[in-house]
Amino acid sequence: MTAGALPWPGGPPDLTGVRPPEVPRAEDEEWVRRRLDAAVEAVAAPDVVFALSRHGRRTVRTGGTAPPPPVPRERLRYELGSASKTFTGLLLAHLTDTGLLSGGEPAAVLLDPARRPGAEPVTLAHLITHTSGLPALPADFFVRALPAWRTNPYARYPAERVVDAFLRRRRHHRPGTRWHYSNFGVAVLGHALTAATATPWEELLTGRVLGPLGLDGITLVPGSPDTDAIGHRRDGMTPVPPLAVGGFQAAGAVRATARDLLTFLEAHLDPSGLPLSGALRAVRRPVLRRGLGHRHVHTVAWFQHPTEQGPMYFHGGATLGQQAFLGYRPDIGTALAGLCTRRFRARDAFVPTAYALLAEM
Repeated sequence: MTAGALPWPGGPPDLTGVRPPEVPRAEDEEWVRRRLDAAVEAVAAPDVVFALSRHGRRTVRTGGTAPPPPVPRERLRYELGSASKTFTGLLLAHLTDTGLLSGGEPAAVLLDPARRPGAEPVTLAHLITHTSGLPALPADFFVRALPAWRTNPYARYPAERVVDAFLRRRRHHRPGTRWHYSNFGVAVLGHALTAATATPWEELLTGRVLGPLGLDGITLVPGSPDTDAIGHRRDGMTPVPPLAVGGFQAAGAVRATARDLLTFLEAHLDPSGLPLSGALRAVRRPVLRRGLGHRHVHTVAWFQHPTEQGPMYFHGGATLGQQAFLGYRPDIGTALAGLCTRRFRARDAFVPTAYALLAEM
């Protein structure tokens, strides 16, 4: 999630033409390590982590252009940016699975109970699927963020402004008719869920998702150099301050280690017997198809592409100095978390490398 430049402008990258190299389907652990090491090397970032789980067996490889930090790279928390939306989507699926809410709830009524829903209101389902008709960011975001554009633009746009911008906005498109990737929309969703449950966002996500899944190491606020990775600008040398998300917590606040992310993804691979099992299954189901031939498939929390062995689910994210890629393939019991401390602007090797790595397993 970046100001003015979403991780994938207009949505996820069109990677349908990406084809992995021909490799043997080996179970050999050495082959897996070599493949992960090659992926680390291909991403020219100060710190790189690729963590893979295959049928419950984990392999984590790290590296980077910078000297190793005092704390091993795999133990640091990384900013997930827009990949945080997978946690928000799972939370919404859980709240609907338990009957506390429904996807058809009008967001404006939850945020302002005195308001009438009106005809064709923006619902919680519209917000999580990017079909609300909202732009990527509020209209006045850029003016307010400009003084901190290269440091922490989101910090200048607090929660009350996000809600106010939503409630005051004039509709340009009927909800549910167009897909447009929107950090604004998912941020509004977070505030609507907070209002509906009378629970602050961090407490809500922790109590309903992170705690039950055993993700005690994940946080929503910056830590210290002993706990958090340091992001860098495009040059790979200039550090950037930790991300402060302002009122956009639901859209991009999560910080996590590679191992916590594997635990999160492994829960999606096999939810049997786990807390949130119904929600974990629900976020696999397609809810939206778009594009030529309906080739772009979306679930409540993930982008979905086909493979010969079954569907592949993935989501990426970027902040001013870091990037993340999360993905999993239930049919072959494989999950991947990729992390790096450099925000690319052009010729980005990170996303294609991570995508191809998961696709070829």
